[in-house]
Amino acid sequence: MVLDTLADRVGVGFKSHKTNSVIAETRLGVGGPKVVLAKPLSFMNTSGGPVAGLAKFFDIAPSHIIVVHDELDITVHDVRIKQGGGHAGHNGLRDIIAALGTQDFIRVRIGIGRPPGQQEVSDFVLKDFSATEKKELGVTLENGADAIEAILVDGLVKAQQKFHSAN
Repeated sequence: MVLDTLADRVGVGFKSHKTNSVIAETRLGVGGPKVVLAKPLSFMNTSGGPVAGLAKFFDIAPSHIIVVHDELDITVHDVRIKQGGGHAGHNGLRDIIAALGTQDFIRVRIGIGRPPGQQEVSDFVLKDFSATEKKELGVTLENGADAIEAILVDGLVKAQQKFHSAN
């Protein structure tokens, strides 16, 4: 959804790609960096193959890959940025790390908070957003798209400073 927001913002659409993904190629601003927005068509838990395939096809180093994902350990709607690190039990990250052979990629982490009560994590992450969450979702998606743009235009450190001090 964050990538859909960014694609809408820059006026590009997604098209099928042979890596079991849909992609949109664009530049951010006049003369800005070339960007490939990619959404694997696999389940998140098996997204490593498409991510590695895209990296190989476009000759992108893992350190230049930005993965957007949900994060249980961040407050709902907060956006955090980091490079590297483990998978923290996130099966999608685990698969991407295994497929790329490294943890050295950038993550834009979208906070979803912890499940209430005794609810299983797997049930929690697969459920639809609540009515309250849906009301705030647009701002969260815009913030996620802003984070990607900040990384690409201003660099990782400045983007982190912007997003980690604002929340």
